[in-house]
Amino acid sequence: MIGLIGIKLGMTQIFSEGGVTIPVTAIEVEPSVVIQKKTKESDGYDAVQMGYGRAKQKHVTKPLQGHFKKADKGFFRLLREFRTDTTTDYEVGQELTADFFATGDYVDVVGTSKGKGFAGVIKRHGFSGGRATHGSMFHRAPGSIGASAYPSRVFKGRKLPGHMGNVRKTVQNLIVCSVRPDKNLILVKGAIPGTRNSFVLIKRSIKMESGVNK
Repeated sequence: MIGLIGIKLGMTQIFSEGGVTIPVTAIEVEPSVVIQKKTKESDGYDAVQMGYGRAKQKHVTKPLQGHFKKADKGFFRLLREFRTDTTTDYEVGQELTADFFATGDYVDVVGTSKGKGFAGVIKRHGFSGGRATHGSMFHRAPGSIGASAYPSRVFKGRKLPGHMGNVRKTVQNLIVCSVRPDKNLILVKGAIPGTRNSFVLIKRSIKMESGVNK
């Protein structure tokens, strides 16, 4: 499911023809360039490797400089792969722009969620906590996490305090509300993971393509 690489600019709103307000996320999609085609014969799987975001040569390592020169399209800040059934439809050096998608398309957007640091179980997992009354002595603690004598350990997967956020997230079945190739913009209905100016991947909706939600 090949797609585009973009940068999340933030959220705004547009109006439908009926005057209804639609919250949208603006994604900047400069041309994504095909850097390499991977095939089952040479790499064991079919994929298209794409570069995004222009970079100066001095900011790119020499191994990557040689890799980028094969496409002869300059140097890039980010490399990402898109798995696909076949790579015959794409050529090294080919540029994919915002008009790769059209208004009304369904897409899946992949991003890295905002990091929120160390958090307790109430903020991280939505625990209700104990009573807030005087003398309770149990307020925001996780409570019991297992027996003592047996199994004498805590099972993996327990919901406990820890690092919250900063993980890869995918939001599925978002509608493309507007495509503006002249400004390298795609407006997607709803929110997507990540902070402003963070990289995101925009793919065709796997569930809509397979007919799961039709």
